[in-house]
Amino acid sequence: MRQFRAFAFSVLVIGLCAIVAGNFGPSSAARAEAPADTKVSEDELSAGLKSFTSVYRLVEENAAEKVNADKAIYKGAIGGMLRTLDPHSSFFDPKDFSDMREQQRGAYYGVGMTIQPKDSRIIVVAPFTGSPAYKAGIRPGDVILEVNDKRTDGMTTAEVADILKGAKGTPVQVVIAREGVDKPIIFNLIRGEIPRFSVQNKFWLKPGIAYIDIESFNENTSRELEEAIKSLGEANIKGLVFDLRDNPGGLLNEGVAVAGRFLRRGQTVVSHRGRTSAEKPYTSTNGNGARDYPIVVMVNRYSASAAEIVAGALQDHDRGWVFGDNTFGKGLVQTVFPLSENTGLALTTAKYYTPSGRLIQRDYGSGSFYEYYFNRKDGPKKDTTDVKMTDAGRAVYGGNGIQPDEKFSQKYTKFQIELARKSVFRDYIPKYFSAHSTTLAKDWTPDAEMMNDFHGYLLKNNVTFSEAEFAENQDWVKIQLKREALITAVSLDESLRYAIETDPAVLKAMESMSKARELLDSAKKTVVQLDKRNQRD
Repeated sequence: MRQFRAFAFSVLVIGLCAIVAGNFGPSSAARAEAPADTKVSEDELSAGLKSFTSVYRLVEENAAEKVNADKAIYKGAIGGMLRTLDPHSSFFDPKDFSDMREQQRGAYYGVGMTIQPKDSRIIVVAPFTGSPAYKAGIRPGDVILEVNDKRTDGMTTAEVADILKGAKGTPVQVVIAREGVDKPIIFNLIRGEIPRFSVQNKFWLKPGIAYIDIESFNENTSRELEEAIKSLGEANIKGLVFDLRDNPGGLLNEGVAVAGRFLRRGQTVVSHRGRTSAEKPYTSTNGNGARDYPIVVMVNRYSASAAEIVAGALQDHDRGWVFGDNTFGKGLVQTVFPLSENTGLALTTAKYYTPSGRLIQRDYGSGSFYEYYFNRKDGPKKDTTDVKMTDAGRAVYGGNGIQPDEKFSQKYTKFQIELARKSVFRDYIPKYFSAHSTTLAKDWTPDAEMMNDFHGYLLKNNVTFSEAEFAENQDWVKIQLKREALITAVSLDESLRYAIETDPAVLKAMESMSKARELLDSAKKTVVQLDKRNQRD
């Protein structure tokens, strides 16, 4: 799941999510027929395979180290071929393919907690609310020593996670070391279904102003969105903050359904076309039922693919005021081809275009794929050669993601970046609760005693800062401490809600609701004028 919104510095994780998630169109059979003029001749194919097998035989017989066939073929030969195409075509070995399908289904079986490595140990980041781990009392900061009598020393996070997963209803024993507890704690858990909710948060920021976020687009996203709106009571919504930040994308049809939920029936959401496929438009099938409350769509540079489809559709139809930073810029669609041996191929087969006709794909031909993902250079803010118009006549641009209607980039101080980089809040809270009750008052906030203790903790752990910096950032520090403490004392869900309610970007987005209303009113007038003109014609 996404790292906490209040301070999302996990660029690497988000980038990897963008690689895996993509824009997945409908799966195709591996032997799907291509048009005749795109087929490779039998002679060309035979010659290519003959060259490959000759090289592989030489490598297998003469390489200094024994050749691992799976690694050489799956990761080497196939991966190398795909890297000559684009950054998003990917081959999935059996485990990767299973993980991808798990993400798309939106559920798995296990104990329900996020874990990460730290100092050669595997520690708990947070148990999911309501999961077996949560109900058993496992806490953030707990160190996983053993799983089913297997020591975790030297294991990777993925290896430990695989052991924790298993069939629904099966037992798993987890041995934990906890701050302030002398002996290891043994937890006997029963694995259960762990949903991967794509709609993680839905609540009122203030009367009439709702907040909903979507973290990815899996098979359940449009249904979850409908349930979220129903639980809030759509008749009571006077404005919606719709958060797509850090959303790496997912299933194309779910992105279309989500965008269509806020548009009029029959409006175009997106279209795509490729070398072997004619242009295919996707339209809103149900529509918004004439519920035209203003929407502020929050995006950032890690909003990608299906998230960009939604933001682009709402922007092009003047249905939402896009707020934040330029999005990732992924305008490629992958078709998933299931292959033998439980493997799969996600191949880029088309480019997608927003309703106005924009291609928002960022350039990937002038540098390495690593730079494309992880050393992103801002480059031009807009491609002036790809200018289109929204329904109301506003200029929008392609070539560099979705450009927001209102730019907002949150700035952090050197002190804040240093503390976040060293994960000091996550490390401090287990120590705090080893000497304090985990029962907190509803209006609890860190007091002077806790702040002094935290100050001493920073000094003890060689965190460099000045007294002036600590004093200037006291309010921010208190928010981070409370956010982290709520995971242990209440739940991850409550911590996320608090982080959102205190997020400067969300607070600023709320202030922009009036701009979203003006945009909506302007778009309505344009529609009325067009209808009158069409009637005269």
